[in-house]
Amino acid sequence: MKRLFLTAILLQLIVLNIYSQEMPIVLKTSSCDIKGTLTIPAQKQDIPLVLIISGSGPTDRDCNQGRMKTNSFKYLADELQKNGIASVRYDKRGIAESADTNVKEIDMRFDDFIEDVKAWIELLSKDERFSRLIIAGHSEGSLIGMVACKNNSKVKGYISIAGAGRPIDEVLKEQLATQPQEYQDIVYPMIDRLKKGDTIQNVAKSLYTLFRPSVQPYMISWLKYNPQDEISKLKIPILILQGSTDIQVSATDADLLAKANPAARKKIIKNMNHVLKYCDTKDKKINMATYFNTALPLHKDIVKQMVIFIKSIK
Repeated sequence: MKRLFLTAILLQLIVLNIYSQEMPIVLKTSSCDIKGTLTIPAQKQDIPLVLIISGSGPTDRDCNQGRMKTNSFKYLADELQKNGIASVRYDKRGIAESADTNVKEIDMRFDDFIEDVKAWIELLSKDERFSRLIIAGHSEGSLIGMVACKNNSKVKGYISIAGAGRPIDEVLKEQLATQPQEYQDIVYPMIDRLKKGDTIQNVAKSLYTLFRPSVQPYMISWLKYNPQDEISKLKIPILILQGSTDIQVSATDADLLAKANPAARKKIIKNMNHVLKYCDTKDKKINMATYFNTALPLHKDIVKQMVIFIKSIK
């Protein structure tokens, strides 16, 4: 009897390994291949699928960039899988495994990322293994996602995670408000010029991180969007998630998004920071240390809130 019981357990584990898996997935576009990871749970029926969109800069599919290692999206995919939810996370064009010599920074536009998400929606909606598609965007990915799923019947729900509720020029100015006044006097007018659609010549090397000539066209294309306007146009279920100790995006942004679309659900997660980890302080040094610690798991409440929302969508 004991041997039969152990055999049954072994067979169950084999079945779970067959159906619960992680595999590469590629979106082919006219200019480059965009590479990602598909994570599938063990169940075979009624599987929701979440497309996870990463934030700004060279952030890869796992929420890592350079020395910053969080593995937050990897952990998110794993936790969703445990709850019977599939996911796709990917390296945006020009980043990590989706880097391509044909894609140059000066040619990049915010709308390229939006079109890529639309293409992912088309590709994934054809996969009959999945019952419904939900878009989840983190930080900059929040705005990309909300624009991409507008008026698209193939998307059944949208999740904003630490998404800005104001145009990026306002967010940048707030983030730079701690800098010396003489720095603000130089930088703020430069942001205003980009907002108007003007490029800036002869940028000082010290300002290249924000204003290098090759990134200015991208900034101009991003600055034309107001998240409040975009989220107000969505007619699908919406979940707005924001951490109380996020030092990059504030609870005010979540409030603005929720006010712009009163049908949305809003959850402020206590002691969650921008990279979705537990952190009970906004002290910059302590908070930023979590951006370099892959050993830290996700804040437990973000998975809980996402699972409740996703499973409520039929």
